[in-house]
Amino acid sequence: MSVPMNVSILKFDAVVVGAGGAGLRSAIQLSEAGLKTAVLSKVFPTRSHTVAAQGGVAASLGNSEEDHWRWHMYDTVKGSDWLGDQDSIEYMCRKAVEVVVDLEHYGMPFDRVDNGKIYQRNFGGHMSNFGEKPVRRACAAADRTGHAMLHAMYQRNVKANTQFFVEWMALDLIRDPEGVVVGVSAMEMETGQIAIFHARAVIFATGGAGRIFASSTNAFINTGDGLGMAARAGIPLEDMEFWQFHPTGVAGAGVLITEGVRGEGGILRNADNEHFMERYAPNAKDLASRDVVSRAMTTEIKEGRGCGPNRDYVLLDITHLDPETIMKRLPGIREISIQFAGVDPIKAPIPVVPTAHYQMGGIPTSYDGRVVALGADGENVVVPGFYAAGECACASVHGANRLGTNSLLDLLVFGKSAGDSAVEDLKVGKAHRELPKDAADRARSRIEAIDQRQGGVSVHEARQAIACAMQDHAGVFRFADLLQKGVTRILEVEKMTQNLEIKDKSLVWNTARVEALETENLIEVAKATMISAEARKESRGAHMRDDAPNTPEFPNGRNDKAWLKHSLWHREGNRVAYKPVRLQPLTVETVALKTRSY
Repeated sequence: MSVPMNVSILKFDAVVVGAGGAGLRSAIQLSEAGLKTAVLSKVFPTRSHTVAAQGGVAASLGNSEEDHWRWHMYDTVKGSDWLGDQDSIEYMCRKAVEVVVDLEHYGMPFDRVDNGKIYQRNFGGHMSNFGEKPVRRACAAADRTGHAMLHAMYQRNVKANTQFFVEWMALDLIRDPEGVVVGVSAMEMETGQIAIFHARAVIFATGGAGRIFASSTNAFINTGDGLGMAARAGIPLEDMEFWQFHPTGVAGAGVLITEGVRGEGGILRNADNEHFMERYAPNAKDLASRDVVSRAMTTEIKEGRGCGPNRDYVLLDITHLDPETIMKRLPGIREISIQFAGVDPIKAPIPVVPTAHYQMGGIPTSYDGRVVALGADGENVVVPGFYAAGECACASVHGANRLGTNSLLDLLVFGKSAGDSAVEDLKVGKAHRELPKDAADRARSRIEAIDQRQGGVSVHEARQAIACAMQDHAGVFRFADLLQKGVTRILEVEKMTQNLEIKDKSLVWNTARVEALETENLIEVAKATMISAEARKESRGAHMRDDAPNTPEFPNGRNDKAWLKHSLWHREGNRVAYKPVRLQPLTVETVALKTRSY
Protein backbone atom coordinates (compact mmCIF):
# COMPACT_ATOMS: atom_id res chain seq x y z
CA MET A 1 0.00 0.00 0.00
CA SER A 2 1.39 3.41 -0.90
CA VAL A 3 0.56 6.65 0.87
CA PRO A 4 -1.13 9.40 -1.14
CA MET A 5 1.41 12.21 -0.92
CA ASN A 6 -0.76 15.10 -2.02
CA VAL A 7 -1.18 17.27 1.07
CA SER A 8 -4.37 19.12 1.96
CA ILE A 9 -4.33 22.20 4.20
CA LEU A 10 -7.10 22.67 6.77
CA LYS A 11 -7.40 26.00 8.59
CA PHE A 12 -8.59 26.39 12.16
CA ASP A 13 -8.21 28.99 14.87
CA ALA A 14 -6.98 26.31 17.24
CA VAL A 15 -5.95 22.67 16.94
CA VAL A 16 -5.95 20.38 19.97
CA VAL A 17 -3.93 17.18 19.59
CA GLY A 18 -5.40 14.51 21.84
CA ALA A 19 -8.99 13.96 22.98
CA GLY A 20 -8.47 12.71 26.52
CA GLY A 21 -9.39 14.73 29.58
CA ALA A 22 -6.95 17.60 28.98
CA GLY A 23 -7.75 17.90 25.27
CA LEU A 24 -11.50 17.86 25.79
CA ARG A 25 -11.28 20.40 28.63
CA SER A 26 -9.15 22.74 26.48
CA ALA A 27 -11.51 22.38 23.54
CA ILE A 28 -14.51 23.36 25.66
CA GLN A 29 -12.86 26.71 26.48
CA LEU A 30 -11.90 27.31 22.84
CA SER A 31 -15.20 26.32 21.22
CA GLU A 32 -17.37 28.09 23.77
CA ALA A 33 -15.33 31.26 23.10
CA GLY A 34 -16.45 31.03 19.47
CA LEU A 35 -13.13 29.84 18.02
CA LYS A 36 -13.09 27.36 15.15
CA THR A 37 -11.53 24.37 16.91
CA ALA A 38 -10.30 21.00 15.66
CA VAL A 39 -9.45 18.05 17.92
CA LEU A 40 -7.27 15.25 16.53
CA SER A 41 -7.37 11.84 18.17
CA LYS A 42 -5.95 8.40 17.37
CA VAL A 43 -9.06 6.84 18.93
CA PHE A 44 -12.66 7.88 19.52
CA PRO A 45 -12.56 10.50 22.33
CA THR A 46 -14.32 8.39 24.94
CA ARG A 47 -11.73 5.64 24.36
CA SER A 48 -8.81 7.94 25.23
CA HIS A 49 -6.66 6.69 28.11
CA THR A 50 -8.34 8.98 30.65
CA VAL A 51 -11.10 6.34 30.47
CA ALA A 52 -8.83 4.06 32.53
CA ALA A 53 -8.66 6.48 35.49
CA GLN A 54 -10.59 4.80 38.25
CA GLY A 55 -10.32 6.26 41.73
CA GLY A 56 -11.25 9.95 41.62
CA VAL A 57 -10.28 13.58 41.19
CA ALA A 58 -8.82 15.52 44.12
CA ALA A 59 -10.57 18.63 45.43
CA SER A 60 -10.85 20.00 48.97
CA LEU A 61 -14.65 20.18 48.91
CA GLY A 62 -14.88 19.11 52.54
CA ASN A 63 -18.10 17.19 51.90
CA SER A 64 -17.30 14.37 54.32
CA GLU A 65 -14.94 16.08 56.77
CA GLU A 66 -13.06 19.37 57.14
CA ASP A 67 -10.58 20.09 54.34
CA HIS A 68 -8.68 23.08 52.90
CA TRP A 69 -6.81 23.81 49.68
CA ARG A 70 -3.70 24.72 51.72
CA TRP A 71 -3.64 21.20 53.16
CA HIS A 72 -3.97 19.84 49.63
CA MET A 73 -1.13 22.11 48.49
CA TYR A 74 1.09 20.95 51.35
CA ASP A 75 0.41 17.28 50.53
CA THR A 76 1.21 17.89 46.84
CA VAL A 77 4.49 19.68 47.59
CA LYS A 78 5.47 16.94 50.03
CA GLY A 79 4.38 14.24 47.59
CA SER A 80 6.54 15.86 44.89
CA ASP A 81 9.53 15.55 47.28
CA TRP A 82 9.82 19.33 46.95
CA LEU A 83 10.58 19.22 43.23
CA GLY A 84 7.15 20.62 42.33
CA ASP A 85 6.87 24.33 41.45
CA GLN A 86 4.91 25.82 44.32
CA ASP A 87 3.22 28.56 42.27
CA SER A 88 1.77 25.92 39.92
CA ILE A 89 0.79 23.70 42.84
CA GLU A 90 -1.04 26.54 44.61
CA TYR A 91 -2.82 27.41 41.36
CA MET A 92 -3.94 23.80 40.85
CA CYS A 93 -5.14 23.22 44.42
CA ARG A 94 -7.02 26.54 44.56
CA LYS A 95 -8.74 25.82 41.23
CA ALA A 96 -9.70 22.25 42.19
CA VAL A 97 -13.15 22.99 43.58
CA GLU A 98 -14.00 25.19 40.58
CA VAL A 99 -13.17 22.55 37.95
CA VAL A 100 -15.03 19.81 39.84
CA VAL A 101 -18.10 22.06 40.01
CA ASP A 102 -17.68 22.64 36.25
CA LEU A 103 -17.87 18.87 35.75
CA GLU A 104 -20.98 18.64 37.87
CA HIS A 105 -22.58 21.31 35.68
CA TYR A 106 -21.62 19.27 32.59
CA GLY A 107 -23.67 16.42 34.03
CA MET A 108 -20.96 14.13 35.40
CA PRO A 109 -22.61 11.41 37.53
CA PHE A 110 -20.53 11.62 40.72
CA ASP A 111 -21.37 9.23 43.55
CA ARG A 112 -23.27 10.98 46.34
CA VAL A 113 -23.42 10.96 50.12
CA ASP A 114 -26.77 10.95 51.94
CA ASN A 115 -27.19 14.75 51.83
CA GLY A 116 -26.73 14.76 48.04
CA LYS A 117 -23.21 16.18 47.98
CA ILE A 118 -20.38 14.56 45.98
CA TYR A 119 -18.96 11.41 47.60
CA GLN A 120 -15.26 11.58 48.53
CA ARG A 121 -12.87 8.78 49.48
CA ASN A 122 -9.37 8.50 50.97
CA PHE A 123 -6.34 8.35 48.69
CA GLY A 124 -2.62 7.90 49.31
CA GLY A 125 -0.72 10.96 50.53
CA HIS A 126 -3.81 13.15 51.00
CA MET A 127 -3.90 14.30 54.63
CA SER A 128 -5.67 16.84 56.81
CA ASN A 129 -4.01 19.63 58.81
CA PHE A 130 -0.60 19.49 57.09
CA GLY A 131 0.05 15.76 57.32
CA GLU A 132 -1.81 14.87 60.50
CA LYS A 133 -4.15 12.09 59.34
CA PRO A 134 -5.77 10.84 56.08
CA VAL A 135 -8.60 12.94 54.67
CA ARG A 136 -11.35 12.06 52.17
CA ARG A 137 -10.57 14.29 49.18
CA ALA A 138 -11.05 12.14 46.07
CA CYS A 139 -14.33 12.90 44.27
CA ALA A 140 -15.41 9.65 42.69
CA ALA A 141 -17.87 8.09 40.28
CA ALA A 142 -17.58 4.54 41.66
CA ASP A 143 -14.29 3.20 40.19
CA ARG A 144 -14.99 4.60 36.71
CA THR A 145 -14.27 8.30 37.30
CA GLY A 146 -12.25 8.87 34.13
CA HIS A 147 -14.89 7.12 32.03
CA ALA A 148 -17.65 9.36 33.38
CA MET A 149 -15.47 12.44 32.95
CA LEU A 150 -14.75 11.77 29.27
CA HIS A 151 -18.40 11.24 28.43
CA ALA A 152 -19.48 14.42 30.21
CA MET A 153 -16.84 16.55 28.47
CA TYR A 154 -17.29 14.96 25.04
CA GLN A 155 -21.00 15.76 25.16
CA ARG A 156 -20.21 19.36 26.15
CA ASN A 157 -17.87 19.64 23.15
CA VAL A 158 -20.52 18.28 20.79
CA LYS A 159 -22.89 20.93 22.10
CA ALA A 160 -20.18 23.60 21.50
CA ASN A 161 -19.61 22.43 17.88
CA THR A 162 -16.03 21.30 18.35
CA GLN A 163 -14.89 19.52 15.17
CA PHE A 164 -13.36 16.08 15.82
CA PHE A 165 -10.93 14.28 13.53
CA VAL A 166 -11.10 10.71 14.82
CA GLU A 167 -8.39 8.18 13.94
CA TRP A 168 -5.96 10.86 12.87
CA MET A 169 -2.36 10.77 14.08
CA ALA A 170 -0.38 13.99 14.45
CA LEU A 171 3.08 13.59 12.96
CA ASP A 172 5.13 16.74 13.47
CA LEU A 173 4.90 20.21 14.93
CA ILE A 174 5.26 23.00 12.37
CA ARG A 175 7.19 26.15 13.34
CA ASP A 176 7.88 29.12 11.08
CA PRO A 177 11.36 30.68 10.64
CA GLU A 178 10.80 32.84 13.75
CA GLY A 179 10.02 29.78 15.89
CA VAL A 180 6.29 30.46 16.14
CA VAL A 181 4.13 27.30 16.12
CA VAL A 182 1.75 27.52 13.14
CA GLY A 183 0.23 24.03 13.00
CA VAL A 184 0.81 20.29 12.85
CA SER A 185 1.10 17.73 10.09
CA ALA A 186 -1.12 14.71 10.54
CA MET A 187 -2.14 11.46 8.86
CA GLU A 188 -5.59 9.97 8.52
CA MET A 189 -5.00 6.46 9.77
CA GLU A 190 -7.53 4.75 7.49
CA THR A 191 -6.30 6.18 4.18
CA GLY A 192 -2.74 7.33 4.87
CA GLN A 193 -3.68 10.80 3.62
CA ILE A 194 -1.42 13.56 4.98
CA ALA A 195 -2.87 16.94 5.92
CA ILE A 196 -1.55 20.12 7.46
CA PHE A 197 -3.69 21.63 10.18
CA HIS A 198 -2.84 25.32 9.89
CA ALA A 199 -3.67 27.04 13.17
CA ARG A 200 -3.12 30.16 15.21
CA ALA A 201 -2.79 28.05 18.37
CA VAL A 202 -1.75 24.43 18.91
CA ILE A 203 -2.48 22.64 22.18
CA PHE A 204 -0.81 19.29 22.88
CA ALA A 205 -2.81 16.96 25.13
CA THR A 206 -1.34 13.70 23.88
CA GLY A 207 -0.99 11.89 27.21
CA GLY A 208 1.90 9.87 28.55
CA ALA A 209 4.36 7.35 27.16
CA GLY A 210 4.11 4.41 29.53
CA ARG A 211 4.63 1.96 26.67
CA ILE A 212 8.38 2.56 26.92
CA PHE A 213 8.26 -0.01 29.76
CA ALA A 214 7.63 -3.73 29.37
CA SER A 215 5.14 -3.79 32.26
CA SER A 216 2.74 -0.86 32.21
CA THR A 217 -0.80 0.11 33.14
CA ASN A 218 -0.87 2.29 30.01
CA ALA A 219 -2.90 1.61 26.87
CA PHE A 220 -1.08 0.75 23.65
CA ILE A 221 -1.90 4.24 22.31
CA ASN A 222 0.28 5.85 25.01
CA THR A 223 3.39 6.25 22.91
CA GLY A 224 4.57 9.76 23.79
CA ASP A 225 3.59 11.28 20.45
CA GLY A 226 3.48 14.85 21.78
CA LEU A 227 6.87 14.45 23.45
CA GLY A 228 8.44 13.07 20.28
CA MET A 229 7.01 15.91 18.18
CA ALA A 230 8.16 18.55 20.68
CA ALA A 231 11.67 17.08 20.90
CA ARG A 232 12.05 16.95 17.10
CA ALA A 233 10.92 20.61 16.99
CA GLY A 234 13.77 21.63 19.29
CA ILE A 235 11.84 21.89 22.57
CA PRO A 236 13.50 20.24 25.61
CA LEU A 237 11.70 17.72 27.85
CA GLU A 238 11.57 18.41 31.57
CA ASP A 239 12.14 15.99 34.50
CA MET A 240 11.88 12.85 32.38
CA GLU A 241 13.78 10.74 34.92
CA PHE A 242 10.70 10.68 37.15
CA TRP A 243 8.27 7.86 36.37
CA GLN A 244 5.66 6.65 38.79
CA PHE A 245 5.28 2.93 39.34
CA HIS A 246 1.75 2.31 40.59
CA PRO A 247 1.85 -0.09 43.53
CA THR A 248 -1.09 -2.19 42.40
CA GLY A 249 -1.06 -3.57 38.88
CA VAL A 250 -2.51 -7.07 38.44
CA ALA A 251 0.40 -9.50 38.66
CA GLY A 252 1.27 -10.84 35.21
CA ALA A 253 -1.10 -8.48 33.39
CA GLY A 254 -0.22 -4.95 34.49
CA VAL A 255 -3.88 -3.84 34.48
CA LEU A 256 -4.49 -1.08 37.02
CA ILE A 257 -6.13 -1.74 40.38
CA THR A 258 -7.06 1.72 41.65
CA GLU A 259 -5.64 3.18 44.84
CA GLY A 260 -9.30 3.68 45.68
CA VAL A 261 -9.29 0.02 46.78
CA ARG A 262 -6.92 0.98 49.59
CA GLY A 263 -8.91 4.18 50.08
CA GLU A 264 -11.95 2.03 50.81
CA GLY A 265 -9.97 0.01 53.36
CA GLY A 266 -7.89 -2.48 51.34
CA ILE A 267 -4.73 -3.88 52.98
CA LEU A 268 -1.48 -5.06 51.40
CA ARG A 269 -0.23 -8.39 52.78
CA ASN A 270 2.89 -10.51 52.21
CA ALA A 271 3.30 -14.30 52.21
CA ASP A 272 3.23 -14.30 56.03
CA ASN A 273 -0.17 -12.54 55.91
CA GLU A 274 1.57 -9.54 57.51
CA HIS A 275 0.15 -6.03 57.03
CA PHE A 276 3.67 -4.94 56.07
CA MET A 277 3.03 -1.24 55.30
CA GLU A 278 2.81 -0.64 59.06
CA ARG A 279 6.62 -1.05 59.10
CA TYR A 280 7.34 1.31 56.19
CA ALA A 281 4.79 4.09 56.84
CA PRO A 282 3.53 3.82 60.44
CA ASN A 283 1.18 6.79 60.10
CA ALA A 284 -0.27 6.57 56.58
CA LYS A 285 0.28 2.80 56.17
CA ASP A 286 -1.30 1.61 52.86
CA LEU A 287 -2.17 5.22 52.01
CA ALA A 288 1.40 6.49 51.89
CA SER A 289 2.50 8.05 48.59
CA ARG A 290 2.86 5.72 45.63
CA ASP A 291 6.66 5.70 45.42
CA VAL A 292 6.89 4.73 49.10
CA VAL A 293 4.36 1.89 48.74
CA SER A 294 5.91 0.61 45.49
CA ARG A 295 9.38 0.44 47.05
CA ALA A 296 7.99 -1.29 50.15
CA MET A 297 6.30 -3.94 47.98
CA THR A 298 9.44 -4.43 45.88
CA THR A 299 11.52 -4.79 49.04
CA GLU A 300 9.12 -7.42 50.44
CA ILE A 301 9.40 -9.40 47.20
CA LYS A 302 13.21 -9.06 46.99
CA GLU A 303 13.62 -10.19 50.60
CA GLY A 304 11.65 -13.39 49.96
CA ARG A 305 8.27 -12.48 51.46
CA GLY A 306 6.44 -12.38 48.12
CA CYS A 307 3.47 -14.62 47.40
CA GLY A 308 2.77 -17.28 44.79
CA PRO A 309 4.92 -20.15 43.50
CA ASN A 310 7.65 -17.72 42.40
CA ARG A 311 7.19 -15.34 45.36
CA ASP A 312 6.95 -12.47 42.88
CA TYR A 313 3.87 -10.53 44.03
CA VAL A 314 2.02 -9.43 47.17
CA LEU A 315 -1.70 -9.52 47.97
CA LEU A 316 -4.26 -6.73 48.10
CA ASP A 317 -6.90 -7.85 50.55
CA ILE A 318 -10.47 -6.48 50.70
CA THR A 319 -12.15 -9.70 51.87
CA HIS A 320 -12.88 -8.00 55.21
CA LEU A 321 -15.05 -5.35 53.52
CA ASP A 322 -18.81 -5.66 53.22
CA PRO A 323 -19.55 -7.28 49.82
CA GLU A 324 -22.21 -4.61 49.28
CA THR A 325 -19.54 -1.89 49.59
CA ILE A 326 -17.36 -3.67 47.03
CA MET A 327 -20.27 -4.02 44.61
CA LYS A 328 -21.26 -0.36 45.04
CA ARG A 329 -17.90 1.42 45.22
CA LEU A 330 -15.56 -0.96 43.34
CA PRO A 331 -17.64 -2.84 40.74
CA GLY A 332 -15.11 -2.39 37.92
CA ILE A 333 -12.24 -3.55 40.11
CA ARG A 334 -14.10 -6.75 40.96
CA GLU A 335 -14.65 -7.34 37.24
CA ILE A 336 -10.97 -6.66 36.41
CA SER A 337 -9.80 -8.98 39.18
CA ILE A 338 -12.03 -11.83 38.02
CA GLN A 339 -11.06 -11.38 34.35
CA PHE A 340 -7.31 -10.73 34.67
CA ALA A 341 -6.34 -12.42 37.95
CA GLY A 342 -8.97 -15.14 38.12
CA VAL A 343 -9.85 -14.00 41.64
CA ASP A 344 -13.13 -12.72 43.07
CA PRO A 345 -11.90 -10.07 45.58
CA ILE A 346 -14.99 -10.61 47.74
CA LYS A 347 -13.64 -14.10 48.44
CA ALA A 348 -9.83 -13.88 48.05
CA PRO A 349 -7.04 -11.23 47.86
CA ILE A 350 -5.85 -9.84 44.50
CA PRO A 351 -2.22 -10.58 43.41
CA VAL A 352 -0.51 -7.24 42.67
CA VAL A 353 2.93 -5.83 41.72
CA PRO A 354 4.27 -2.30 41.08
CA THR A 355 3.79 -1.38 37.41
CA ALA A 356 4.90 1.62 35.31
CA HIS A 357 2.00 4.04 35.41
CA TYR A 358 2.57 7.79 35.06
CA GLN A 359 5.09 10.20 33.59
CA MET A 360 5.77 13.14 35.93
CA GLY A 361 7.91 14.98 33.37
CA GLY A 362 7.02 16.28 29.94
CA ILE A 363 6.86 19.40 27.77
CA PRO A 364 7.79 22.36 30.01
CA THR A 365 4.82 24.65 30.64
CA SER A 366 3.79 27.40 33.03
CA TYR A 367 0.58 27.11 35.04
CA ASP A 368 -1.24 29.10 32.35
CA GLY A 369 -0.63 26.25 29.87
CA ARG A 370 1.87 28.11 27.69
CA VAL A 371 4.93 26.09 26.63
CA VAL A 372 8.20 27.59 27.85
CA ALA A 373 11.74 26.90 26.67
CA LEU A 374 14.94 27.93 28.43
CA GLY A 375 16.48 31.07 26.96
CA ALA A 376 20.19 31.78 26.52
CA ASP A 377 20.27 33.63 29.86
CA GLY A 378 18.55 30.79 31.71
CA GLU A 379 15.13 32.48 31.81
CA ASN A 380 11.86 30.91 30.71
CA VAL A 381 10.87 31.99 27.19
CA VAL A 382 7.33 31.36 25.91
CA VAL A 383 7.09 29.41 22.63
CA PRO A 384 4.51 31.49 20.71
CA GLY A 385 1.41 29.65 19.56
CA PHE A 386 2.16 26.49 21.57
CA TYR A 387 0.36 25.17 24.67
CA ALA A 388 0.30 21.83 26.47
CA ALA A 389 -1.74 20.20 29.23
CA GLY A 390 -2.22 16.87 30.96
CA GLU A 391 0.33 14.08 31.22
CA CYS A 392 2.35 15.18 28.18
CA ALA A 393 2.97 18.55 29.86
CA CYS A 394 5.13 19.43 32.85
CA ALA A 395 3.73 22.41 34.74
CA SER A 396 5.64 20.66 37.51
CA VAL A 397 2.86 20.14 39.97
CA HIS A 398 3.92 16.51 40.45
CA GLY A 399 7.67 17.04 40.76
CA ALA A 400 9.38 13.76 41.60
CA ASN A 401 6.19 11.87 42.54
CA ARG A 402 2.49 12.38 41.83
CA LEU A 403 -0.24 11.92 44.42
CA GLY A 404 -3.14 9.77 43.28
CA THR A 405 -6.16 11.72 41.92
CA ASN A 406 -3.95 14.74 41.17
CA SER A 407 -3.65 13.50 37.57
CA LEU A 408 -7.34 14.05 36.79
CA LEU A 409 -7.13 17.37 38.60
CA ASP A 410 -4.04 18.33 36.56
CA LEU A 411 -5.74 17.69 33.23
CA LEU A 412 -8.86 19.62 34.26
CA VAL A 413 -7.09 22.65 35.71
CA PHE A 414 -4.36 22.97 33.09
CA GLY A 415 -6.59 21.89 30.21
CA LYS A 416 -8.85 24.78 31.14
CA SER A 417 -5.97 27.25 31.67
CA ALA A 418 -4.32 26.28 28.36
CA GLY A 419 -7.62 26.85 26.58
CA ASP A 420 -8.13 30.18 28.35
CA SER A 421 -4.58 31.31 27.49
CA ALA A 422 -5.08 30.44 23.83
CA VAL A 423 -8.39 32.34 23.77
CA GLU A 424 -6.68 35.36 25.31
CA ASP A 425 -3.74 35.24 22.88
CA LEU A 426 -5.97 34.84 19.83
CA LYS A 427 -7.82 38.07 20.57
CA VAL A 428 -4.74 39.84 19.18
CA GLY A 429 -4.83 39.68 15.37
CA LYS A 430 -7.02 37.38 13.31
CA ALA A 431 -4.73 36.33 10.46
CA HIS A 432 -2.87 33.02 10.25
CA ARG A 433 0.89 33.30 9.94
CA GLU A 434 2.34 31.86 6.73
CA LEU A 435 3.23 28.20 6.62
CA PRO A 436 6.87 27.44 5.80
CA LYS A 437 7.28 25.97 2.31
CA ASP A 438 8.67 22.72 3.74
CA ALA A 439 5.81 22.30 6.25
CA ALA A 440 4.95 18.76 5.15
CA ASP A 441 8.45 17.59 4.20
CA ARG A 442 9.42 15.94 7.49
CA ALA A 443 6.16 13.98 7.75
CA ARG A 444 6.30 12.94 4.11
CA SER A 445 9.92 11.78 4.31
CA ARG A 446 9.36 9.82 7.53
CA ILE A 447 6.50 7.85 6.00
CA GLU A 448 8.29 7.27 2.70
CA ALA A 449 11.38 5.97 4.50
CA ILE A 450 9.35 3.44 6.50
CA ASP A 451 7.37 2.28 3.45
CA GLN A 452 10.33 1.94 1.09
CA ARG A 453 13.08 0.63 3.40
CA GLN A 454 14.52 -2.80 2.67
CA GLY A 455 16.50 -4.97 5.07
CA GLY A 456 15.57 -2.94 8.16
CA VAL A 457 14.37 -3.80 11.65
CA SER A 458 10.80 -4.88 12.42
CA VAL A 459 8.67 -2.57 14.53
CA HIS A 460 8.00 -5.37 17.03
CA GLU A 461 11.73 -6.02 17.48
CA ALA A 462 12.47 -2.32 18.05
CA ARG A 463 9.62 -1.88 20.51
CA GLN A 464 10.68 -4.94 22.49
CA ALA A 465 14.22 -3.60 22.65
CA ILE A 466 13.01 -0.25 24.02
CA ALA A 467 10.71 -1.85 26.60
CA CYS A 468 13.28 -4.36 27.84
CA ALA A 469 16.03 -1.73 28.12
CA MET A 470 13.82 0.58 30.16
CA GLN A 471 12.51 -2.20 32.41
CA ASP A 472 16.01 -3.57 33.03
CA HIS A 473 17.79 -0.28 33.68
CA ALA A 474 15.28 2.30 34.97
CA GLY A 475 12.81 0.50 37.23
CA VAL A 476 11.57 1.04 40.80
CA PHE A 477 15.13 0.91 42.18
CA ARG A 478 18.00 2.34 40.14
CA PHE A 479 21.70 1.48 40.28
CA ALA A 480 24.63 3.59 39.05
CA ASP A 481 26.21 0.88 36.90
CA LEU A 482 22.87 -0.20 35.40
CA LEU A 483 22.00 3.40 34.49
CA GLN A 484 25.36 3.89 32.77
CA LYS A 485 24.89 0.66 30.81
CA GLY A 486 21.30 1.70 30.14
CA VAL A 487 22.41 4.91 28.40
CA THR A 488 24.72 2.92 26.12
CA ARG A 489 22.00 0.36 25.46
CA ILE A 490 19.24 2.85 24.65
CA LEU A 491 21.50 4.70 22.20
CA GLU A 492 22.13 1.37 20.47
CA VAL A 493 18.38 0.76 20.35
CA GLU A 494 17.96 4.22 18.80
CA LYS A 495 19.99 3.00 15.81
CA MET A 496 17.46 0.19 15.38
CA THR A 497 14.57 2.69 15.32
CA GLN A 498 16.32 4.68 12.60
CA ASN A 499 16.09 1.58 10.40
CA LEU A 500 12.45 0.56 10.82
CA GLU A 501 10.86 -1.47 8.08
CA ILE A 502 7.36 -2.87 7.56
CA LYS A 503 8.42 -6.45 6.85
CA ASP A 504 5.56 -7.99 4.88
CA LYS A 505 4.69 -5.27 2.36
CA SER A 506 2.00 -7.42 0.78
CA LEU A 507 0.02 -7.13 4.03
CA VAL A 508 0.63 -3.47 4.85
CA TRP A 509 -2.23 -1.80 6.67
CA ASN A 510 -1.98 1.68 8.06
CA THR A 511 -1.86 0.25 11.59
CA ALA A 512 1.61 -1.10 10.79
CA ARG A 513 2.65 2.31 9.50
CA VAL A 514 1.19 4.02 12.59
CA GLU A 515 3.06 1.65 14.91
CA ALA A 516 6.33 2.46 13.16
CA LEU A 517 5.71 6.20 13.51
CA GLU A 518 4.81 5.72 17.18
CA THR A 519 8.07 3.84 17.75
CA GLU A 520 9.99 6.90 16.55
CA ASN A 521 8.27 8.84 19.35
CA LEU A 522 8.85 6.15 21.97
CA ILE A 523 12.61 6.20 21.45
CA GLU A 524 12.76 9.96 22.09
CA VAL A 525 11.01 9.47 25.44
CA ALA A 526 13.20 6.49 26.33
CA LYS A 527 16.40 8.44 25.60
CA ALA A 528 15.19 11.44 27.61
CA THR A 529 14.31 9.19 30.56
CA MET A 530 17.49 7.12 30.65
CA ILE A 531 19.91 10.00 30.08
CA SER A 532 18.19 12.27 32.63
CA ALA A 533 18.08 9.45 35.20
CA GLU A 534 21.77 8.65 34.81
CA ALA A 535 22.61 12.35 35.20
CA ARG A 536 20.69 12.89 38.47
CA LYS A 537 23.05 11.67 41.21
CA GLU A 538 20.55 11.65 44.08
CA SER A 539 17.39 9.89 45.22
CA ARG A 540 14.18 11.92 45.09
CA GLY A 541 10.58 10.73 44.91
CA ALA A 542 10.22 8.01 42.30
CA HIS A 543 13.93 8.22 41.34
CA MET A 544 15.66 5.99 43.93
CA ARG A 545 19.40 5.39 43.39
CA ASP A 546 21.32 2.84 45.40
CA ASP A 547 24.49 4.98 45.39
CA ALA A 548 22.86 8.08 46.92
CA PRO A 549 23.98 8.30 50.58
CA ASN A 550 21.21 8.15 53.21
CA THR A 551 22.60 10.40 55.96
CA PRO A 552 21.22 13.17 58.24
CA GLU A 553 22.53 15.68 55.70
CA PHE A 554 20.96 13.77 52.79
CA PRO A 555 17.82 12.10 54.18
CA ASN A 556 16.66 9.20 51.99
CA GLY A 557 19.46 10.11 49.58
CA ARG A 558 17.95 13.50 48.66
CA ASN A 559 20.55 16.21 48.04
CA ASP A 560 18.84 19.62 48.06
CA LYS A 561 22.13 21.54 47.87
CA ALA A 562 23.09 20.07 44.50
CA TRP A 563 19.88 18.69 43.00
CA LEU A 564 16.89 20.84 43.92
CA LYS A 565 16.47 21.68 40.24
CA HIS A 566 14.57 20.56 37.15
CA SER A 567 16.31 18.65 34.37
CA LEU A 568 15.85 19.65 30.73
CA TRP A 569 16.83 17.00 28.15
CA HIS A 570 17.71 18.42 24.74
CA ARG A 571 17.48 16.06 21.79
CA GLU A 572 20.34 17.79 20.00
CA GLY A 573 23.47 16.30 21.54
CA ASN A 574 21.49 14.33 24.15
CA ARG A 575 22.50 16.97 26.67
CA VAL A 576 20.85 17.73 30.01
CA ALA A 577 20.56 21.30 31.28
CA TYR A 578 18.94 22.43 34.53
CA LYS A 579 16.70 25.20 35.85
CA PRO A 580 15.68 26.09 39.42
CA VAL A 581 12.54 24.86 41.14
CA ARG A 582 10.05 27.68 41.77
CA LEU A 583 9.71 27.57 45.56
CA GLN A 584 7.65 30.78 45.86
CA PRO A 585 3.87 30.17 45.77
CA LEU A 586 1.43 32.79 44.45
CA THR A 587 -0.07 34.09 47.71
CA VAL A 588 1.07 32.02 50.68
CA GLU A 589 4.34 31.18 52.37
CA THR A 590 6.71 28.63 50.87
CA VAL A 591 6.26 25.06 52.06
CA ALA A 592 9.65 24.68 53.71
CA LEU A 593 11.98 21.80 52.88
CA LYS A 594 11.89 18.91 55.32
CA THR A 595 12.47 15.16 55.45
CA ARG A 596 9.62 13.32 53.73
CA SER A 597 8.00 10.58 55.74
CA TYR A 598 4.56 9.04 56.12
